[in-house]
Amino acid sequence: MAMTKVEMTAHAVEYRNKMEAARKAEAENLYRDAVGLAMSAWVDIEGMLQYAKKYENRELAGIQAIDLVLKYAALLLDLKSLDACGRFLSGSRGIERRTTADLSGALAAAREALWQNHRLWTQLEKFSDVRQDQLNHRLGGDAARWRSVAEAWERMGLISRVPIGRTYLLALSTRLGQVVSGKCSLCGKTAQAPKAMFLEPLECPACGCKSDFVLIDDDREPSTAG
Repeated sequence: MAMTKVEMTAHAVEYRNKMEAARKAEAENLYRDAVGLAMSAWVDIEGMLQYAKKYENRELAGIQAIDLVLKYAALLLDLKSLDACGRFLSGSRGIERRTTADLSGALAAAREALWQNHRLWTQLEKFSDVRQDQLNHRLGGDAARWRSVAEAWERMGLISRVPIGRTYLLALSTRLGQVVSGKCSLCGKTAQAPKAMFLEPLECPACGCKSDFVLIDDDREPSTAG
């Protein structure tokens, strides 16, 4: 769809602002917030791409608003966001023609990564400790990939990695049924609920808004889970 320069500029500015907010949330370990902000920028992608090509004479090799969602949705086992991405790409065929990236291929890879990550999560729920150097024997695939997922989950506060010799013992940071504290990302008030409930946006009992909650550890500081 052809746009005027004013429309293209407005979309380009909106896209940049939303992605700056998404990257800020990512830096603060609010990964679900980052995914949501990146998805909100999708409506501005077409205009941003038209602006980049016509007024900046460049063709993008990738789209950060989609790349960020694919990266973290797979790690968060967030199938809903991947499904939303599929619907968006199906309804926006012009976007793939305006970038050199294989977005459909990247989405398929993210779906496969999600299901592989789910297999690892199931292992961690089933066994109290899992050796990182045995993941490729337990689950198949590449040891380097499993190491990368384990390191990412550790940064996100979802698992612990305890050194043992030349490898690590992996374990869930807390069991999903355990009652933990979470801090509303909107109003800052804390609430308690089973950890599994905090893995999805939850209605805050203080402000009444549906919000992502940041898990709080025993020292009452926000953890890195998003």
